[in-house]
Amino acid sequence: MTKVITYGTYDLLHYGHIKLLERAKALGDYLIVGVTASDFDRKRGKINVKQSLMERIEAVRATGIADEIIVEEYEGQKIDDIRRLNIDIFTVGSDWESKFDYLNEYCKVIYLPRTAGVSSSEIRAEQRTIRLGMVGNHNILLKFKKECSYINGIQVAALCTTKENLIAKAKSEGIYVTDNYEKMLSLVDAVYIISEPSNHYQHIKEALLQKKHVLCEAPVAINDHDFDEVFRIADENRLVLMEGIKTAYSTAYYRLLLLAQSGEIGNIAAIDATCTSLSDSSSSVRSQNGETWNSICSWGPTAMLPIFQLLGTDYMNCTITSALSTKIENYDVFTKIDFLYPHAVATLKIGTGIKSEGELVVSGSKGYIYVPAPWWKTDYFELRYENQEDNRRHFYQLEGEGIRYEIINFVKSIETKKNSIYLSRKISKGITNIIEKFYNRVGIQEIQITPF
Repeated sequence: MTKVITYGTYDLLHYGHIKLLERAKALGDYLIVGVTASDFDRKRGKINVKQSLMERIEAVRATGIADEIIVEEYEGQKIDDIRRLNIDIFTVGSDWESKFDYLNEYCKVIYLPRTAGVSSSEIRAEQRTIRLGMVGNHNILLKFKKECSYINGIQVAALCTTKENLIAKAKSEGIYVTDNYEKMLSLVDAVYIISEPSNHYQHIKEALLQKKHVLCEAPVAINDHDFDEVFRIADENRLVLMEGIKTAYSTAYYRLLLLAQSGEIGNIAAIDATCTSLSDSSSSVRSQNGETWNSICSWGPTAMLPIFQLLGTDYMNCTITSALSTKIENYDVFTKIDFLYPHAVATLKIGTGIKSEGELVVSGSKGYIYVPAPWWKTDYFELRYENQEDNRRHFYQLEGEGIRYEIINFVKSIETKKNSIYLSRKISKGITNIIEKFYNRVGIQEIQITPF
């Protein structure tokens, strides 16, 4: 019996895929099809796959052509599969000509001509493009615009800002610029919001009432009432309202959660998360951005993310300690929050006026997870144990600091009319609740930090 193997993503399975599979099957008696996992696709630079792994596997199975389906998950797996499965022929499309010649050492390699004029990339490109508007004065808008350019199905069409360098950059790229938010909303299908946190509620509400999908940089709101209202409006109008915490969508972070939740380090006893920066110090925030991003809004949502996703939001007690600016109202130069759970504790340290090691440590009864600084945009973490020989390192490619994956999930949520699985509403609500406690001075202790 001649065994044949081929690999592919098989996103949006089309006639070209089917013809290629039929040609592969004709080469032998038994066809094995390797469907590439999403994480491995990202490592290879294919970041805009529309369908989940299971959807793509089911699409290949439904053709009835494959005798067996496997999942491709890591570099070098092709050699392992050829040896393990006793493969006679490896085949792939001719657009990979010579790429897999090295496999001739293990089996026969055949490149098959592809069906002209049809590809998943072209199909994705032909789908309706979401016209995106952006609002705010933060320089991250430049990164956000750049990351959108890598993704099919979305295009930045308008910008609402008053910041001169953003205006000049947008105009040079042919993007419509205005300081009138209502005008911008009339030109787009969706909006990315990174205005001053106290304005998020109003900007979200106006967009939703105009039937626009919303991706808002965390926090969505600074009190529970506003949070509940905007999500109610989104639900009633069947619109996507997504909170933007880019860390939540990165592969390494998501894998970290899965490993911690699966018991790899035993029962979680403590979490320590630190996020600090000096770039937005209290003396320069207003003059640079015309807006105030305090520590609790700049870093709080990110630092709370692993705590709430691993331990939940039903803590027994929460203590907030802050060093508040004497010049800007509600501006915390530094904040430390301690959470007490029935069987665990958690601490976060955040600051825009102090500097510390930005690492994440998840401590368990069998070992611990260590993520080096800056942990919120990591592509690497370690599982560490008492016996150092058991330690394991995990690497996952990170594109665009996680912003790219965040945008992909936003586009997919709009297309599928389903909320992202990476950040639940309960977690977002828990974050808002802590921020409201800060603003209402509930359970907060104040300290004085002498400036240098």
